[in-house]
Amino acid sequence: MSRAASPMRTRAALPLRGATRALVTAVPLAVLLIALYLLPDWVPYFYVFVATRILLMGLFAASFNLIFGYGGMLSFGHAAFFGAGAYTSALALLHLGWPLVAVIAAAMIASALLAWLIGAFCVRLDEVYFAMLTLAFGMMVYATVHQWRSVTNGSDGIAGFPLGGFGFWLDLQLADPAVYYRVVLVVVAIAALVLHRITRSPFGLVLAAIRQNAERVSFCGVDVRRHRLIAFIVAGAIAGLAGALFAPFNRVANPDMVHWTQSAQPVLMTILGGAGHFLGPFFGAAIFVLLETWITTYTEHWMLFLGVVLAVLVIFFRRGIFGTIVDRLAGARWGIR
Repeated sequence: MSRAASPMRTRAALPLRGATRALVTAVPLAVLLIALYLLPDWVPYFYVFVATRILLMGLFAASFNLIFGYGGMLSFGHAAFFGAGAYTSALALLHLGWPLVAVIAAAMIASALLAWLIGAFCVRLDEVYFAMLTLAFGMMVYATVHQWRSVTNGSDGIAGFPLGGFGFWLDLQLADPAVYYRVVLVVVAIAALVLHRITRSPFGLVLAAIRQNAERVSFCGVDVRRHRLIAFIVAGAIAGLAGALFAPFNRVANPDMVHWTQSAQPVLMTILGGAGHFLGPFFGAAIFVLLETWITTYTEHWMLFLGVVLAVLVIFFRRGIFGTIVDRLAGARWGIR
């Protein structure tokens, strides 16, 4: 009787163990979100600006992590979608005076369409060929933005656009940095939740399997190109969301947001935090922005010192800082060294 009851007891304990693990993860995240929401009440506005930038760059890096960390697609043109969202946001605010919600929706649609157009060509290739083709398309988008002065104002960018209301009949003073920071926090949290659900869905599991062995997955009857294209479009839309929020925060949309050097930032943040770990890009964005902010207060040659620090971190934390911490904790729990 006891032997028969033991497997049943084990099976009954599995949902409880899963619920406990989810609770252990959810409680610290909830506390962190509450602390971040209350941050403007505790610190000067300078740190509110820094926190806003961390959130937006973290979302930008998280969108890249969907195709790289989970899909195995290294893109060097991801800034094209970030810039598309920024320019759509700036143009809509300047010429149409839309509320921020409508601006965000328009920016995500524009970035998703651009990602669909570029991805239709890129997902046909793999590895370095995919990376080089995304870089080529990114440079073409940059050249278009830089030369199309009648729309984008060329190298000067688009500035001077008013920041109206949020929408949904909410009377929010978005010009207040604390209010805008809290709006960004809520939007980023919702977008991160959507991304998390995607990575844990059957689609996300198939995407991870494609990263491991695309040929074997295709033998199972899965349309690999279709899954990669969908992931590429979703990542482009989320990057456009980050760009749509970054333009009002930065008060300008300029070609630098579309340049290939901007595409290097989510790559570095994702690797620094830990590719394939959902919170890794946010952790990497925090480290990158804080290091940049701290070093620039001491020297104008901040890029040299930032490069040295980041190189050391990447060398000694091969799985990323967040990824290494998670792996170490998991190894200690299961007695693995």
